[in-house]
Amino acid sequence: MRGKILTMLGVLALLTLFAGQTFAKEITVRGKLKRTVEAGGWVIVAGNQKYLLLNAQRYQNEKWFTETSEVEAVGEVKTDVMTTYMEGTPFEVRMLRPLAESGSTAAMQSDSRTLTKVLVTGNSIIQAQPDTAILNISVVTQARAALDAQQQNANKSDAVVRALKSAAGAGAEIKTSGYSLQPQRVYKENQPPSIVGYEARNSVTVTLSDLTKVGAVIDAASQAGANDVSGISFTLRKDRPAHDQALADATREAVSKAQVIATALGGRVVRILEVQEEGFERPRPIYTDQIQTMRAASVTPTPIEVGTLDITSRVQLIAEVEVGVR
Repeated sequence: MRGKILTMLGVLALLTLFAGQTFAKEITVRGKLKRTVEAGGWVIVAGNQKYLLLNAQRYQNEKWFTETSEVEAVGEVKTDVMTTYMEGTPFEVRMLRPLAESGSTAAMQSDSRTLTKVLVTGNSIIQAQPDTAILNISVVTQARAALDAQQQNANKSDAVVRALKSAAGAGAEIKTSGYSLQPQRVYKENQPPSIVGYEARNSVTVTLSDLTKVGAVIDAASQAGANDVSGISFTLRKDRPAHDQALADATREAVSKAQVIATALGGRVVRILEVQEEGFERPRPIYTDQIQTMRAASVTPTPIEVGTLDITSRVQLIAEVEVGVR
């Protein structure tokens, strides 16, 4: 009986010793966080002792988890874990929190920086070469009788259209843009107006993509009987690439302005909250001087100089800026 009692006491002693060793592994560590080259990435420096955090990734998203922060950790020392550099005792954290004074410091640091919004605009003007020419060419005839003015105009207009098609080529667009037959009146004092003749006008619009043919088209129309060019304009039909470039330049300018403001305030741009295109101005056509009188025969080819078009884009941007309180 006495032997059984001694055996039971021995078992209880062993269990107590085992339990004591088991719970002795869980310790509380207080110290400062510090980066390390170990795989864990962080250690707690407590006096002359370093504890390598094996599961630091669980806490790295916390605002207070920064280098030199004072923390308190409860966990277990893992003596069976080997690390590359053996920088510190391997330590698996069960609970990690900032110390009260560290939390106050973090709060003060957080309060020392504020977020604000800045509104900026970006403008961009780029130049592009026109890709389309538009000409308005007319045949004007006058006669005492309406029928004569009309027939003369029809004959000349037919010749002009044929000449235009030949000079402009297959890629050109030629269409009638206006026709009128109007009486010419003479006004005398105290007398009703009297009709002295008629004027017929037949206008065609020529759209060219080959700008090198503009002068030749005018000369051909003149030689065929056209006697009025009421305007030549150059424009950009395919404006999407130019628009995209202007928009990108305007956006970059707006972002640059936001960064300049943030730097001047001692902070940085955190994120872009909103971007809005305020306006895009399509290129305005370039108009040449109106040519009202054209000779039936042209010895010198008509010179045409094509300029550049301005394409404007404007962007409004709202950025969130972190500002340091000085």
